[in-house]
Amino acid sequence: MRTSRKLSVALACPGGSWPHPDWPAPDDRYVERAVRLRPSSPFHVPEGVDAVVLYSTNPVDDLGSLRAGGVPVIVVAPYQDPETIAEVFRRGAGYLVEGDYCTCMLSSALVGAPAGHTYLSPAACAALREREWQAAAPDVATERLRGRLAPRERQIMELLSTGLGAQEIGLRLGLSEKTVRNNLSNIYAKLDARGSTDAVLRWLGAAPVLRV
Repeated sequence: MRTSRKLSVALACPGGSWPHPDWPAPDDRYVERAVRLRPSSPFHVPEGVDAVVLYSTNPVDDLGSLRAGGVPVIVVAPYQDPETIAEVFRRGAGYLVEGDYCTCMLSSALVGAPAGHTYLSPAACAALREREWQAAAPDVATERLRGRLAPRERQIMELLSTGLGAQEIGLRLGLSEKTVRNNLSNIYAKLDARGSTDAVLRWLGAAPVLRV
């Protein structure tokens, strides 16, 4: 995904220190500056920040203490339990499992965040899928909802749920980014979703279905 300018990022690390002392580097191609927020509750994000990285061992509570003012948030946490990931994702934040990402992946998630793309690292996505597979009974409503989508739309949703954006999905499927975005608009309507985050949650069975 491309950005027309470098980003200003806030790093929030309650009860700990930022685990990547060399990131962002002075010549980072995506990040112009990183502001480290002082440990406090609540965290107040200063003006001019494009995205926040919240490194936390208590992500749900710390996310609730973050006063981001609409600035997109990416959570980095050690937990892979589906309920924690689903709750963070429901609140509109991306989720990277500690040890399951590289700084390049973090940069990619940050670039997509201001454009409205919410990122899950592979382990976070797998945890949500496992949540679906281990359900006590098949989620008939979710299967019916998925059945609304055409085969190409299902392919796009599979890729979207792994954390890819429209440009990356287009490259994988040999489609233009505009075609992918048009398909996504149709998908959101069919899934009763407000956007990519809501659509992925519904696709993975991690959010209630409004209509079937």
